[in-house]
Amino acid sequence: MTEIKKRVPVREQDPMIRSTNFEEVCYGYNMEEAREEASRCLNCKKPCCVGECPVGIKIPQFIEKIKEGDVAAAAEIIAQDSSLPAVCGRVCPQESQCEGSCILGIKGEAVAIGKLERFVADYTLEHKRQLLTATPSNGKKVAIVGSGPSGLACATDLAKLGYDVTIFEVLHKAGGVLQYGIPEFRLPKEKVVEKEVENVRALGVKIETNVVVGRTVTIDHLMNEEGFKAVFIGSGAGLPKFMGIPGENLNGVFSANEFLTRSNLMHAYDGKSDTPVFVGKKVVVVGGGNVAMDAARTALRLGSQVTVVYRRTEKELPARVEEVHHAKQEGIVFKLLTNPVAILGNEKGWVRGIRCIRMELGAVDDSGRRRPVAVSGSEFDIETDVVIMSLGTSPNPLLASTTDGLDTSGNGCLVADEYGKTTRRGVFAGGDAVTGSATVILAMGAGRRAAAAIHEYLSK
Repeated sequence: MTEIKKRVPVREQDPMIRSTNFEEVCYGYNMEEAREEASRCLNCKKPCCVGECPVGIKIPQFIEKIKEGDVAAAAEIIAQDSSLPAVCGRVCPQESQCEGSCILGIKGEAVAIGKLERFVADYTLEHKRQLLTATPSNGKKVAIVGSGPSGLACATDLAKLGYDVTIFEVLHKAGGVLQYGIPEFRLPKEKVVEKEVENVRALGVKIETNVVVGRTVTIDHLMNEEGFKAVFIGSGAGLPKFMGIPGENLNGVFSANEFLTRSNLMHAYDGKSDTPVFVGKKVVVVGGGNVAMDAARTALRLGSQVTVVYRRTEKELPARVEEVHHAKQEGIVFKLLTNPVAILGNEKGWVRGIRCIRMELGAVDDSGRRRPVAVSGSEFDIETDVVIMSLGTSPNPLLASTTDGLDTSGNGCLVADEYGKTTRRGVFAGGDAVTGSATVILAMGAGRRAAAAIHEYLSK
């Protein structure tokens, strides 16, 4: 029996060094490492990995080209299905998608599909290869609300089909959560995000920034007055959730998306920046998802001692295993089976601590996980001067409230079918605006499905 090769490790910054800077944690593969890792792929006749990729990248084919040393051909294969490969290679949860279904993972380690995608994408950016080409216009205008992953994916596919696409972005740079939500040490802005956005622009996609759809202009106006034949809403979910416990309105309490947006928007990650973000000497992050890990690791790099509080065990942490591993390496403390009951303030109205109660796991709930139950009389306090709440987000209600015929569900998400069709004729939606907070790649998949549906709608 042939021995299965072990996965080629990825070089990383030393944890104690990287915890003091915002430089990228992982260095990625070089050519030799990438070809060695690619050689592990079995090139299955019925590749399960492709079916688990939300955008349907032809994984065995691009990996085969890496084996041959033809990175340019690998890039062309990826570009058929993804406009953001350097982003996805860094932030996709491959372990639960493509890599999670890799045959090699049954008895060993799955092929490092994400790291190989990143290698190809970085090579393409470094060599300034433009893989997306413009198509002659068919004269039909489509508007896209939001320049995050779902909006960019939808715009790319529509532009390839010849549509005249305009993206309207509320902030002053395109990218949405890629630009403002994910920290620099996980997703570099100039090196990756801005270059991949420029590749989308090269298709002829126009991006208008500083436009608040619902205030600056409405969807009704775009369709009735400006000649847009269809609209795709990919505005994300930026409205934070809180626990409703005493003390949440104290100074020093932030939502995670506010904290991360401020850090990225004001370049707090740049030592030359003169607009630092307030962060205390001690920070408590409440929550266990990827956003919680991002907030915790950002606060650490800004000089704080950081504790993550989560009400279940490590097994139930929703964050990627890699992100939790990196956080622990960097010195972040995890207090598990712990839940806040109040935030404590001082006489000046600032946070001085957080009161928690210990939990134990009870019966399985609707999420399929064991429900955490408070242990009576187990309250204790943690000293802190900043609390960051990372409990999920929901869509901003502005769009639905200013657009005729656009229905929402009970949690504020837009109502749309699997192809993005909403209750308003000609209006489609996808990503977090429909599902609530999820992943970049799922948003991209929704954008691609909506683009196909828009094309069918406008071809009738």
